[in-house]
Amino acid sequence: MIYDGKEGDIINQYVVFTKVYSEQIATYGRTRRAILESIRICKDKNVLKEYLEGREKEVVDIMMVLYDEQEVMRSYIESEIYEARIEIANEIETELPTKMATELATEMLKNNEPLEKIMRYTKLSKEEIKKLAEL
Repeated sequence: MIYDGKEGDIINQYVVFTKVYSEQIATYGRTRRAILESIRICKDKNVLKEYLEGREKEVVDIMMVLYDEQEVMRSYIESEIYEARIEIANEIETELPTKMATELATEMLKNNEPLEKIMRYTKLSKEEIKKLAEL
């Protein structure tokens, strides 16, 4: 029977179950043990007791599948974030120093520094420096 969330009705029992499960996740992480402990505690407290006794294996299986799906999604998101960070780091590593080298070379060209000195300080090629000199 579904009522209005008063103690003992199915909605209240489900809310209690989710609170117990959250507490167990905090203790054991998202593990099978957290699920089994949640079921044990709820049965002891007479929360969803009949349902859990009759379908414990099914509840565990469903919750593990949900956990596995969440874990796969979390892992995917973490890998995407990791890849994005590497990509950004690579861009910074290559583009930023190149920009700084270009600015330094331009300044050195303005001061009539020798080509070899500009190449040594900026690590730019002779061709790159000549292109900058033409600008």
